[in-house]
Amino acid sequence: MKIASFNINGINRRLPNLVAWLEEASPDVVCLQELKAPDGRFPAAPLEAAGYDAVWLGQARWNGVAILSRIGEPLVTRRALPGPPDGQSRYLEAAVRGVAVASLYAPNGNPWPGPKFDAKLAWFRRLIAHAADLAASGVPVVLAGDYNVVPTDRDIYSPRSWKDDALLHPESRAAFARLMEQGWTDALLERFPHEPPWTFWAYLRQAWERDAGLRIDHLLLSPAAARRLTDAGVDAAVRGHPGASDHAPVWIELSD
Repeated sequence: MKIASFNINGINRRLPNLVAWLEEASPDVVCLQELKAPDGRFPAAPLEAAGYDAVWLGQARWNGVAILSRIGEPLVTRRALPGPPDGQSRYLEAAVRGVAVASLYAPNGNPWPGPKFDAKLAWFRRLIAHAADLAASGVPVVLAGDYNVVPTDRDIYSPRSWKDDALLHPESRAAFARLMEQGWTDALLERFPHEPPWTFWAYLRQAWERDAGLRIDHLLLSPAAARRLTDAGVDAAVRGHPGASDHAPVWIELSD
């Protein structure tokens, strides 16, 4: 089973890019983030024509997550993290062929300090609490998405120009570390332990051309899923296509 995560940064604007990548890469399951479209404007028909069933949680202008599958319709198990509703579409969970898959889009948290950073940490506390139950369930679970956290300095081309950014803030990194302490496996780090590949290149200052990238998109695997991991990677070339998202697709392969 090939499972991918892709922050599409506007699904309708970048639908041709998405469909072209689906045809080329043929992932079985895709977790999308940052749809930037309300439910009624999700392009279900073109994706179905491309061979994918879809479930989604839209939001006008911002946020939005979806799960696509070409191996059976995803069975939705959760449309938000436990806790009081916050009006933001950031978490969608479904079962596909015996694997629990979550598409998540963590708050950016900028500017720091401020209420947006406080909301980021509060959201992570909810994720950590729910992930503990998933990790203890014994079933294969994949938490896939844009975590908006650069875990360590090796996950960015240069931390100096980002030193005041919420993505690198010590509290953001500590929250991610607390999540990992539950026993999750970082699939990209498992595959590339010394030089994990970038997943995001900003549109500013010719970041793509300079390969000034960050690693903020992660696929975390529960122990049952980690035992099935056979490969992982980033389709970085997708970032260089005309009209591309500022993220590239990240993928894993699990044995049957």
